[in-house]
Amino acid sequence: MRVLVADDDAVFRRMAEALLSKWGYEVITCVDGAEALRILQGPEAPHLAVLDWVMPGLDGTQICREVRAQSGKPYTYILVLTAAKVEKENLIEGMDAGADDYLLKPYDAGELKARLQAGRRIVELQDQLIAARESLRTQATHDTLTGLWNRGAIIEFLHKEVERARRSSAPLSVAMADLDHFKQINDTRGHAVGDAVLRIAARRLMPCLRPYDSIGRYGGEEFLVVLPGCGEADAVATAERLRNSLGATPIETSAGPVPVTLSLGVASSPAGETGAGEDDLLRASDDALYQAKNGGRNRVAVAAKQDLPPRRAP
Repeated sequence: MRVLVADDDAVFRRMAEALLSKWGYEVITCVDGAEALRILQGPEAPHLAVLDWVMPGLDGTQICREVRAQSGKPYTYILVLTAAKVEKENLIEGMDAGADDYLLKPYDAGELKARLQAGRRIVELQDQLIAARESLRTQATHDTLTGLWNRGAIIEFLHKEVERARRSSAPLSVAMADLDHFKQINDTRGHAVGDAVLRIAARRLMPCLRPYDSIGRYGGEEFLVVLPGCGEADAVATAERLRNSLGATPIETSAGPVPVTLSLGVASSPAGETGAGEDDLLRASDDALYQAKNGGRNRVAVAAKQDLPPRRAP
């Protein structure tokens, strides 16, 4: 683990560096408070810091306040080194500013090692908690089979994009996509092969979209694609890319290659037309999808203009 040692006293700094290196830490050193703060606010800031209380530029208390004022960054465990003559009130001030612990100079090497081990456990525990939280967040918003957004998440994306389109009078399109004859794949080749087809299909579809587009598993073998800023022509072009990407080559599975095609229904709310909400776009794209299915599958159908609400008066 990386640790910052900030001390303007060359003797104490070199001693700390030697001890920490011996204990297996990757040590970064600096001689003043301003440089210490820059390092701790950097993109690869160490999670452990040993700071002298009094340094040129900024003292340990000021650094603690600045570091704790940051949000959205991993926790930094801060151990402050102080002279024995420092008053108790000053130590309390340092702890209130955000220091995790303090050690009196000259310090005992064993005590320094123990304090750092405690700090390391705290940092590692926080990393585990963050990883667990992110895992739960992913489980709550992503489909476990395909890795795409789940139904709730993709509908939430659509809701936000509808509100954004209304505020900016920008176009918005959605595409409802369905794997053709998927039930037949499950019935003849088994659900394990069907699951593999869904996973690989999702991987093929994602590269066809822009970074700010969204795709989610709407249900079963159905996918919903949200295309902000896309009018009808661009949405149809995107839908054709999705269709061609999936149907270009069979999907390789444990049961052999499986040819898969995609039918899509596109619904668009043009720029300046703020009448269509998420329910309108979902219904219209779903109707268009049925048209594509009834028209022979493996094709893109577009919702009729009368299927969407007219423009609202300002």
